[in-house]
Amino acid sequence: MQNRSIVHMDLDSFFVSVERLRDDRLLGKPVIVGGMSDRGVVAACSYESRVFGVHSAMPMRMARKLCPDAIVLRGDFEAYSKYSDGVTKLITERAPVVEKASIDEFYLDMTGMDRFFGTYKFASELRETIQKETGLQISFGLSVNKTVSKVATNHIKPAGQMQVPIGEEKAFLAPMPVGKIPMIGTVTAQTLRNMGISQVGTLSQMPMRVLERTFGKSGVMLWERANGIDLSPVVPYHEQKSLSKEMTFDKDTTDVNKLRRLLISMTEQLATDLRQKGQCTSCITVKLRYSNFDTHTKQQVLPATASDHLLMPAVLDLFEKLYDRRLLIRLVGIRFSKLLQGQEQLNLFDDSAKLAPLYQAIDRIRKRYGDYVLGRAV
Repeated sequence: MQNRSIVHMDLDSFFVSVERLRDDRLLGKPVIVGGMSDRGVVAACSYESRVFGVHSAMPMRMARKLCPDAIVLRGDFEAYSKYSDGVTKLITERAPVVEKASIDEFYLDMTGMDRFFGTYKFASELRETIQKETGLQISFGLSVNKTVSKVATNHIKPAGQMQVPIGEEKAFLAPMPVGKIPMIGTVTAQTLRNMGISQVGTLSQMPMRVLERTFGKSGVMLWERANGIDLSPVVPYHEQKSLSKEMTFDKDTTDVNKLRRLLISMTEQLATDLRQKGQCTSCITVKLRYSNFDTHTKQQVLPATASDHLLMPAVLDLFEKLYDRRLLIRLVGIRFSKLLQGQEQLNLFDDSAKLAPLYQAIDRIRKRYGDYVLGRAV
């Protein structure tokens, strides 16, 4: 079996870097991007602010307290999308197989390219091209799989690059804290520490059955990742242009309450689809078709989001502006367009990001029991 060559590329402190490109007065200063109020959440922070203990997903109130001199900015999704699209274009034009994991993160499968030229050299030249043409710093790690490459990227940041030689994956991971493994979150890391496992090397030596009894099927994956094993493929990137839903009535109606309930339900379903795909929308379109087949649409651009409580008022507002003829309605529809990849980062800009755990729970229930088992009270 041929050894794979997987590159993980990550734009360094992407949101902050874009802001600095637009305003060079921010260079060298501690910068925090996220919700402006104390109830907001840090979406990204500069390395100058990280030395004070600031990190992403931290409450803004705490971040301001740790680094009172930091410059706090609200995110600009249009700018981030523009720069992300530019980097995506540069990568997809040059690499054979590309997976866009988020707005600022990419996996490249360059297996077999060593027959023609060095994979590491190719990745180095691509990194230099991106930095030269966009002004953004980017780091990369190269190894035989996605997990080790991602850990290598995080290890060498900022503005670095490294290769983990074939056969040295386990040795590379061994001295690292267990939290460095991408699939290990805060809760899992604490559980492992409670078991006396603080380093990846210790985790790799644990009996697989013990981990499986403790963590279920995820325990097997934990053991594999700790041993540098990851067979997951690089999934080719295909940009989806939009998501939409329409409903044609058996009998034309003017029941406004019925129409509003339907629009809310459709918005919930589309928002759930967005979150499951790891996407956000920044443009909403509402469509009405009257009984005489006249069709009208109205759209609104908004900060990118996948949150029901932000999308629903916009949809209903568009409906109220659109439905002014009081004629029988034959069809209603909603379309979400200008989709952006990177659900977690994008949601953090919302001051109501504390609702994210609630949406995650709702999505899990709907995925298991169906879209209609749980809905918003109207």
